[in-house]
Amino acid sequence: MDTADRGARASLAEARAGAARCRLATGHNSGPGGARRGGGCGSSGLSRDCGAAFPGRMGKKTKKEAEPPPKDVFDPLTIESKNAATVMLLLNSPEEEVLADVCEAIYRFALKGEENKATLLELGGVEPLTKLLTHEDKIVRRNATMIFGILTSNSDIKKLLRELDVMSSVIAQLAPEEEVVTHEFASLCLANMSVEYMGKVQIFEQGGLEPLIRLLTSPDPDVKKNSIECIYNMVQDVQCRATLQELNAIPPILDLLESEYPIIQLLALKTLDVVTNEKEFRAMLRDSQALDHLIKILETKELNDLHMEALSVMANCLEDKETMVLIQETVLKKLLSFAENSTNPDIQKNAAKAVTKAACDRIPQLIQLLKSDNEEVREAAAFALANLTTCNHANANAAAKADGIEALINTLSSGRNKVVANAATVLMNMATQEPLRLSIQTHDIMHALRGPLCSANKVVQSKATLAIAAIACDAKARTELRNSGGLEPLVELLRSKNNEVRNHASWAVMVCASDEPTATELCRLGALDILEEIDLSVSRKNKFSEVAYNKLLNHHLSLKYSKTGYLSSSNIINDGFYDCGRILIGTKFLPLKDLCLQEPSDLHTVLLVNSRSSDVEHSYHFSAGFGSPTEEKSEPTSGHNTALSKSATKEKGSRKGRGKKEEEKVKEEEEVAVAPKLTGEGNTDKEWCPPSDPDFCVYVCEVTKSILPITNIREQIELLAKYVAEKMGGKIPKEKLQDFSWQLHISELKFQLKSNVVPIGQIKKGIFCHRALLFKALADKIGIGCSLVRGEYGRAWNEVQLMNEPQKGLTGAFSPPEFYIVDLMFHPGALMKLRSQEADLYRFL
Repeated sequence: MDTADRGARASLAEARAGAARCRLATGHNSGPGGARRGGGCGSSGLSRDCGAAFPGRMGKKTKKEAEPPPKDVFDPLTIESKNAATVMLLLNSPEEEVLADVCEAIYRFALKGEENKATLLELGGVEPLTKLLTHEDKIVRRNATMIFGILTSNSDIKKLLRELDVMSSVIAQLAPEEEVVTHEFASLCLANMSVEYMGKVQIFEQGGLEPLIRLLTSPDPDVKKNSIECIYNMVQDVQCRATLQELNAIPPILDLLESEYPIIQLLALKTLDVVTNEKEFRAMLRDSQALDHLIKILETKELNDLHMEALSVMANCLEDKETMVLIQETVLKKLLSFAENSTNPDIQKNAAKAVTKAACDRIPQLIQLLKSDNEEVREAAAFALANLTTCNHANANAAAKADGIEALINTLSSGRNKVVANAATVLMNMATQEPLRLSIQTHDIMHALRGPLCSANKVVQSKATLAIAAIACDAKARTELRNSGGLEPLVELLRSKNNEVRNHASWAVMVCASDEPTATELCRLGALDILEEIDLSVSRKNKFSEVAYNKLLNHHLSLKYSKTGYLSSSNIINDGFYDCGRILIGTKFLPLKDLCLQEPSDLHTVLLVNSRSSDVEHSYHFSAGFGSPTEEKSEPTSGHNTALSKSATKEKGSRKGRGKKEEEKVKEEEEVAVAPKLTGEGNTDKEWCPPSDPDFCVYVCEVTKSILPITNIREQIELLAKYVAEKMGGKIPKEKLQDFSWQLHISELKFQLKSNVVPIGQIKKGIFCHRALLFKALADKIGIGCSLVRGEYGRAWNEVQLMNEPQKGLTGAFSPPEFYIVDLMFHPGALMKLRSQEADLYRFL
């Protein structure tokens, strides 16, 4: 039945039944394919005015007068239905006009929302609609296609369509003889279906790529948009990309970059970004003068929302060596401008990638450009080198072989901040390789970096501190940094309000604190106080500052124990360590000399560990044999300089045969002679040294001789605990702890020494804190690993880690090691598991 016949019959129906046509109430007045730009009634909203009638509606011929229908024809019936289920029944009608009107109603119904699409699926309307895609009537096919363009946004419907295998029917609607509206909605359906992998496969297998590429030249923007979107989805698959080459798709895709619609340009760029990862496509773009299109987009400020994708495509193109030759200096400068001046980090990243690829075979030339008198040229060269050498050892080596180290170090004195920052970055990248780092250190690098450390520019400060962290891995470099005065500006950068600068400075301090001289100098410059302040701040604290603070404390164990109340087994107590008790935050930590010069008072007793002695004393203790403790203890509390020690040694020989009273008299005189030394009287700073501790020297010798040779670690610990307890007043039962008059003993020592500083070996009546310190000091001397922990109310204890005995029935099987607390008071030598009730009582009772 042709259109004219249907028009004639409709006119007859109007005359006889008073109806214009079979109407289905849907609540919509406009048909599919209407406006998209304003109201979004069509597939993508790019063309046609909203409110247009359903496209291609049947024409009505004007009749002069109505003629009665034949007797064998059913009289026209006007039906008004508001139930979708009723409409679904009409999909089986043999009349083209009814099918066309039903499709129009279903289209409008589906446009109203996702729930309506789900309703159509539940009512079983999808499958009969698919049969209409191959209907002989062109209008019915078109209207059915429009429905599927809308329905395929629903995932369940897409799944059903894949099972029904209707892709070939949809692709057939892309034929040139079909209407533009049919092209639009067929391509929209394919775009929706191509989002999922199996949809891509079916479109590819049914030959959908070729008609889609042809439609890229369609005059309708909606058709172009849907087609390029579908192609973009499909080129994610390698097989589809191979076919795209055969179909010569690059020229029409490049033409889309000239579109007046940004969405079409964006999809074209995204497609090119995917395909240009392959060499063959890059060659096709080069032959098609693609760079001209890309540069035109980059030069247009109004297209700034496309710059990121354009730069990414260009970066891919520059993998091609012949394309790189086409890049002139002006293009490189444009890329550099994007990389440095854009506020969008993604644009910066893609521009940097493009610059880097453009310069990847120009490393020796870039090194030469660093020596240029033109600052802009030097800036471009430094920027390219910074990107080329980042995470690329080969490029870093190439830069070094091109005599780049000296050129880069000279560049650090440039007046342009970006040049300095990028030069420091390159040196940092080089320093990750030890041979290059050692080569850099021969060029007075630390002196050259002092200037950037003092810069007012945050980026320069950040890059300079990172370079310091990378290069200061060796003692020689740290010595150079100290001697060049670089530590002072580095410490000042810890105060920076810029998070990145402060973090990087903390990292550099952490690296520099790897040796005693540098750590000491950092502490003198106030790094420890600044880091402590940072760690107390919620907003400024960072992992690097915390590690740097702890690393500096590890070089100042006296301060660490006072601040943290904890020394680990790796914190070895050396001579000169002193415990001045817990100090509060903000309280100044005094050096040992200042504490020695203070008059004795009721302040906390300072406990000193010092096994150093004068040369004569050292000779006596270690050459005369160990002897008995009694003989050693008869030695007087020695003086603190060589002359005094020699005098004491001479007196020793003349004491033989003297009476007890005479010896006591000599001892008293020597103690009086020692007192001025402890208080620092009559001595210059240069001559001052901490009080010696002969008794502690004896302890060290004795435990070295008697305990060190024992191979069983548990036995070593038990014997050392008993030894410490013996020297500190012996075993003290819990019930008699209050009667143990250690306070009086300590006061007498302070009075005798005329100082608050008491050497640990001179304490003969000690409690928890004294015994735990002595145990840790002696254990460190003979290699027994133990920690020292400060508790409350004068408590302190030692923790040791021991392997458990093999489990019964399992040869060679050990349970995990456990921590124990060493009893030095109640049952010396006993070991208590760390989390046991017994251990808790020892720590807190």
